[in-house]
Amino acid sequence: VHTEMFSDGLVELADLGVVTNRYKNTWNGRVVTSFAVGTQRLYDFVDANPFVEFHPSDIVNDTREIRKIRNMIAVNSALEIDLTGQVVADSIGEMIYSGIGGQKGFVRGAQLSKHGRAILALPSTARNGAISRIVPTLKPGSGVVTTRGHVQYVATEYGVVDLSGQPIRRRAEMLASIAHPDFRGELLDSLSQRFYLRPSSR
Repeated sequence: VHTEMFSDGLVELADLGVVTNRYKNTWNGRVVTSFAVGTQRLYDFVDANPFVEFHPSDIVNDTREIRKIRNMIAVNSALEIDLTGQVVADSIGEMIYSGIGGQKGFVRGAQLSKHGRAILALPSTARNGAISRIVPTLKPGSGVVTTRGHVQYVATEYGVVDLSGQPIRRRAEMLASIAHPDFRGELLDSLSQRFYLRPSSR
């Protein structure tokens, strides 16, 4: 584990022996992180624990450090992603929701790592299924945290697609295929209007 934030879910994995870090070629045998946020159990776990090593974010999130880790699998999330693959992770329209964090460094670092992969995992909907997180276009004022040129894998509960090297039309089709079924129709309608897809492409 090499992560900006260390949280309770990772404590469970460490306690079960799932996470040992014995295969890491940098900081072997140790979790590397910048900060920990969670329950008292988490704080008790990291307190004076040599298994967990804290470093500043400018080291942990540095693409040059991340790329050194062989088989690096970076898992990030997003608030919204449009059909071209632009990723919004810190804002809802003009409203800032959170900080950018290390997403950009981890996405690029994992792609440069030997056998590494960058995954963006997000629920297909928000507001209890009322809105789709995969959208034809981003909300006005939204900030793009990860560009469509850097996106690799995108995963929802409806599947996983690899957008790397795909043309705009194809990546739009692929993203629509992993959207919630309730929204696929309108996404495909927008494809036929914006990307010149024939109606039969449904």
